[in-house]
Amino acid sequence: MLSLPPTVRVFLAPGATDMRKQFDGLAQVARDVIKQDPLSGHLFVFCNRRRDRLKILVWDRSGFWLLAKRLEGGTFAWPTAAPKGERRVEMSGDELSALLAGFDIARIPRRRWWRRDPIVQESVEKSLVGS
Repeated sequence: MLSLPPTVRVFLAPGATDMRKQFDGLAQVARDVIKQDPLSGHLFVFCNRRRDRLKILVWDRSGFWLLAKRLEGGTFAWPTAAPKGERRVEMSGDELSALLAGFDIARIPRRRWWRRDPIVQESVEKSLVGS
């Protein structure tokens, strides 16, 4: 299970990526295809044509990490194309954990919910203390 802070964004490259690519090749795909900076600290996730291998590229301020997973049976529920002609799919860390666990996140209905923004809450509390 992954435990990611809410500030980390997760970007998927829809379709197939050549899994022979390593650090520099996947960083170039992040720049050219996903149109994001691979040095941002966000996660970039790639999948092969058979959808049984997955790689995650992340920068940790001192170098790249490359995580890989190979399924012994079955496939990942990988998007073939991004919505509305986009070049990438963005998801939360929880959705990435579900994808890695074998769930098809496109078929799971997401319930509406509300979450308080901690920055707004902090500013409200400071204004109440100051008055």
